[in-house]
Amino acid sequence: MTSSDTLIDRTFDKRYVIKRKLGSGGMADVYLAEDQELGRQVALKLLNDRHASDEQFVERFRREAQSAAGLNHPSIVSIFDRGYAESTYYIAMEFLDGRTLKELLIRNGPTPVPIAIDYARQILGALSFAHRNGIVHRDIKPHNIIVGSDGRLKVTDFGIARSGASQMTEAGSIVGTAQYLSPEQARGAPVDPRSDLYSLGIVLYEMLTGHVPFTGDTPVEIAMKHLSQVPEPPSKLRPDVPHDLDAIVMRALAKDPDQRYESAEEMDADLARVARGVAVARETEDAMTQVLSGAGVSSAQTMIQRPRSAVAPPPVPPAYRRPNAYYDYEEPPRGRSVWPWLLALGLIIAGAIGGWFLYTKIQDQLNSNKPISVPGVVLLQRQLAVLKIKEAGLNPVVLTASDDTVPRGQVSEQNPGGGARVGKGSTITLTVSTGKPKVTVPDVRNRSVTDAVTALAQAGLNPHVVRIYSPAQPDTVTGQFPSPGDMVIKGTSVRINVSRGAKPVPVPDVRDQPYANAKSALEGRGFVVSRVDIQSDKAEGVVAAEDPPPGTPVDKGSTITLSVSKGPATTQVPDVRNQDQATAESLLTGAGLTPAVTFVPVTDPSQDGIVISQDPAANSDAKSGEVVIINVGQLQQGTPGGDGTTTTTTP
Repeated sequence: MTSSDTLIDRTFDKRYVIKRKLGSGGMADVYLAEDQELGRQVALKLLNDRHASDEQFVERFRREAQSAAGLNHPSIVSIFDRGYAESTYYIAMEFLDGRTLKELLIRNGPTPVPIAIDYARQILGALSFAHRNGIVHRDIKPHNIIVGSDGRLKVTDFGIARSGASQMTEAGSIVGTAQYLSPEQARGAPVDPRSDLYSLGIVLYEMLTGHVPFTGDTPVEIAMKHLSQVPEPPSKLRPDVPHDLDAIVMRALAKDPDQRYESAEEMDADLARVARGVAVARETEDAMTQVLSGAGVSSAQTMIQRPRSAVAPPPVPPAYRRPNAYYDYEEPPRGRSVWPWLLALGLIIAGAIGGWFLYTKIQDQLNSNKPISVPGVVLLQRQLAVLKIKEAGLNPVVLTASDDTVPRGQVSEQNPGGGARVGKGSTITLTVSTGKPKVTVPDVRNRSVTDAVTALAQAGLNPHVVRIYSPAQPDTVTGQFPSPGDMVIKGTSVRINVSRGAKPVPVPDVRDQPYANAKSALEGRGFVVSRVDIQSDKAEGVVAAEDPPPGTPVDKGSTITLSVSKGPATTQVPDVRNQDQATAESLLTGAGLTPAVTFVPVTDPSQDGIVISQDPAANSDAKSGEVVIINVGQLQQGTPGGDGTTTTTTP
């Protein structure tokens, strides 16, 4: 953070308090911010001022938010909010406390083999989910992978992602990072999920060796190497890389997409085998052999070059014709005319040709009207379904509609159905799923929790109630996510923050304070004070106890009961002289006093076990619980007067 950054400590879009700058990119700046509405930290990505008016950058920025917002997966960064405010576009996304995989590779060098496998499998989990939802990332690289302190990965930056296959060039330039481009990206050809798997192969190569397989001085030079060079297996640079892991990397780096893994799930299955110490699939071994032999390189080398303008071939000179020897002789004398025969022969040949044409036309007509079986394409991807219908000689017409069960991009129904017999060229209507239907999130802020839950349920959404402390009225909705008006998939969980009232505060300790002071202190903090007078050894008017006890969390406005001392209680000391010890102790205890026995020697047998004297004196006042000493006679044996021994006991 620099002192010149005017955004720090400002509230952006009336909601996000910007704390510090996290980093900058070629298109946007990223800040750490506090979401005041939902009470959480977010990473706020703001489009640079110089790009905010550039339609191409705005579209890429919007595409990032749109692509990632619909992907809810543990290994994909979550998009919380997006919009336009203060003359720029922004995205509020999950704040990730970690480092990029690129930073870790620069700092630590090659990754341990088990960790590299684990990281690659987590990335494949994210790609698998994105691909199933029709999204191709197109820019997989270590810079876009965040590694948390717990070892969990998040894939970020869907800025150039698109739905389905697409061209990789924009305004004549290659989009992506050259070191991680697939060959089809390098030559501007359409891409599909297998392009992401190639880029992941480069990332896995770099994790294992500490280097990317292809480098150069310019992006074009690097792109040419993707097309024309075969990389060395990772084990050549790091001998402890197992052979099966070599095979996985080399299959992922095949120049021809058809030689690569068909899906992220297939590649993940091979990595799982290596993690268990099991051999990879046979197809992976075969693909490695083909890649190392240079398969696909020769044809790829020229595909990045610009096509040359066509040059018409030089005209072909007329072929030399030797004069027909027939013309070297004189015409023979004419005999009988052959023209009638030739005419008859011509008529026969013409009739045969016409008959053949008529026969083939009739056959074509019969074949065109012959019913053919409609292929079943339900649950196939749109492109494959259309191809199968066309290959059957039928005309596909594609409609789109939402569907609760069929994934996006797959055929949910066809008409006529599979197996039906129709004429060649007939129209087959294919309905392609756009995924689950989308609904508009209703605004439930400032409504009661009951009304909010009902409104969300009626909209087909799943309310998730989170109770928070708030100055708002209890059971009132204070915030929600997704935001009101957002279009989300039906069944999406909507978080609503519900006030549980003000946050409890601890009861202050006012014991041993005069009642007036204690009452003032409690009322100053918003409590209600109740008084109860009690007997206590505390001075009169002093707080002896409080309920609830000090430190107990309670709501503001709660009643605190103070027990105020009326001063120490007193009692009259009973006269226990000339009583036996047991009777004296019983009388003192009953008066609320504590007897303490002292034995004194006596020579008179009638005084043995009898109270001779007491302190305090009989009928004097004493505090409750005060100790009263009673002197009990104890007969001495032998010489009168005994040995003068005195013994004291306290029950």
